Amino acid sequence: MGLSSDREAIKAAFLDRHGWGDAARVPLSGDASTRAYERLHPATGPSLIFMDQPPNAETAPCHPEATPDDRAKAGYNALARLAAGRVDAFVAVAEWLKAQGLSAPAILAHDAAQGLAVLEDLGDDLFAVLIEGGLDEAPLYDAAIEGLVRLHEAPAPEALTAPGIEWPLLDYDEVALKTAGDILPEWLPRLKPELNFSDAAIAEWDAIWAPIRARGAAGASVFCHRDYHAENLIWLPDRQGAARVGLLDFQDAVRAHPAWDMSMLLHDARRDVSPQREKAALDYYFKLRPELDQARFLADYHALGALNIVRILGIFARLVTRDGKPRYAAFMPRLWRYLDTCLADPALADLKVWFDANVPASSRT
Repeated sequence: MGLSSDREAIKAAFLDRHGWGDAARVPLSGDASTRAYERLHPATGPSLIFMDQPPNAETAPCHPEATPDDRAKAGYNALARLAAGRVDAFVAVAEWLKAQGLSAPAILAHDAAQGLAVLEDLGDDLFAVLIEGGLDEAPLYDAAIEGLVRLHEAPAPEALTAPGIEWPLLDYDEVALKTAGDILPEWLPRLKPELNFSDAAIAEWDAIWAPIRARGAAGASVFCHRDYHAENLIWLPDRQGAARVGLLDFQDAVRAHPAWDMSMLLHDARRDVSPQREKAALDYYFKLRPELDQARFLADYHALGALNIVRILGIFARLVTRDGKPRYAAFMPRLWRYLDTCLADPALADLKVWFDANVPASSRT
């Protein structure tokens, strides 16, 4: 029996054990991860979502006590403080989000050791799909901001717990932020062979980002979803307030600067967020959090937003060149436009000069 057959037998046994062995199974389209999803249709009752995250498909997550050297030896997930797709992380984060009154899916059954879970089906009304279909984006983005405010006002715990599970909420620290930024100089030249970053250019790159990384690490104070954008948010208009935002793909949560998830939402790689919508969202956030120093937050939002955009550009270059997923190249021009907007902040003049000197306009496509 091959590996795929073995995995299928494990999945079928799990479903049978929990009473869904006879449910119809419909595969759902995947994302850039190692997870797979199916929609279950039991003979009675609502549809459900079946999550399959094969154990050991990724390098290990970061141990809370790991040193930078330990993390480098463990691999990319430990360096970046990603959850390595772990089902126990997903379950623990979901339980915490629900305890805050937010709409993470209910966990109906799970086996963390086997990497399987059955979840509440929140439906298909992704923000991105509804907006593309003509729905007014304003109430959706307002609700998304209300969700961020709920996250940013809740004390960020040291650990997230569920029955039999304790998952650490680690800081998005300088090592993780450096790992994020350094993906671009490693992978963009493989996508754009005309680029060749000299040792001097790489040294300058690191020096420019060092104080930005320090600001991000020092400001790591709130629960951060980490992938908070319109293709991971589901509209649930029958619920109230921030609970109208159904949350997906949150297992990589960390404690981070509040500007990080704001950048994920408003520097959306997969859809255009207009300058007008960006300003309206930021204004609404400041209205709901009047205690903030707005000028300082915007400075951090531009700087950490630039780092986040650079991270995503590097990841997309890697997905295209290493993983054979060419569709991600189509998102990159949008990211370059967002980056230009961030680099218009005079405080980022050195970074703008670096890009102008090392990544000409003809390579920002």
